[in-house]
Amino acid sequence: MRMTDEVPIYDGAPKRAAFDGPEVPDAADPAADRVDDATASAMPLTLPRPAKPTTIVVANQKGGVGKTTTAINFAVALAMSGLKVLLIDTDPQGNASTALGIDHEAGTPGTYEVLIDEEDIALVAKESPEAPGLEVVPATIDLSGAELQLVDVKGRERRLRKALRKYLKTHAVDYVILDCPPSLGLLTLNALVAADEVLLPIQCEYYALEGVTQLMRTIDAVRHAMNKDLSLASILMTMFDGRTRLSTQVDEEVRTHFARETMTTRIPRSVRVSEAPSYSRSVLTYDPKSAGAVAYREAAAEFAKRHAPAPNAAASGRETPVDTSESKES
Repeated sequence: MRMTDEVPIYDGAPKRAAFDGPEVPDAADPAADRVDDATASAMPLTLPRPAKPTTIVVANQKGGVGKTTTAINFAVALAMSGLKVLLIDTDPQGNASTALGIDHEAGTPGTYEVLIDEEDIALVAKESPEAPGLEVVPATIDLSGAELQLVDVKGRERRLRKALRKYLKTHAVDYVILDCPPSLGLLTLNALVAADEVLLPIQCEYYALEGVTQLMRTIDAVRHAMNKDLSLASILMTMFDGRTRLSTQVDEEVRTHFARETMTTRIPRSVRVSEAPSYSRSVLTYDPKSAGAVAYREAAAEFAKRHAPAPNAAASGRETPVDTSESKES
């Protein structure tokens, strides 16, 4: 599908859930939010490393779609499977930092210092208690003033890319995950310019495709002007409720328009998924056997397989050095 193609818009008004995560139906059955032991234990313990370090921005200009929830649970699932993951929180609300157990009070060194003071990422990244191999660059309320402070700075939209390329020269990381605000400002633009690809969560709700056309146009504009390699590579359906006709219709509609990009795995509405952030946890550690946790592990496994080296590539997928030079920076 071309970036400029129009997509249908559904009528209705979605509700906004706390922590940008799935909402919980009033009549949710706790038993339906569980899976059997055999299903839970069938999840892969290890996942293939990507062919090269890959930076993913989890983005949607529409709020309440499970963006931050997807970012944190992908990060934890990949790290739990033996991969090295760095999550950079670029949302001043700092919900990803909270959910991953990272302090982000005002003044805590993090993304703000990287963008404003050009601080090294290695000096502000912190290990998350959620999984070995997972580090987080926290976002603080200080970040809310970053866009204004950078307005007259030359190359302001490339600050994060410059810092990230410097970091990747000396640190072995499989995935960098960027969580950004549900708006198109300088913080989101920095994430798009720094990323290799976009992971787009879409909720199975009214107005599911609202903003998708605009996001695709934004991706197209960024690709032409600042990051020629950026692509919409993956779409993840969230808040799926098989009991409702609407969820099924929305899911089918998205797959019709984005057949290649849409992941097979769907994230169900889950009580545990929405509860976990309030305990500074991901759902994978909060309730590993919940339907939401299993779905996110399956989604992460599907995602990792998409990025695995070709069968004829070296087993490690890392024999060819990655070019992270700044020679083409303007």
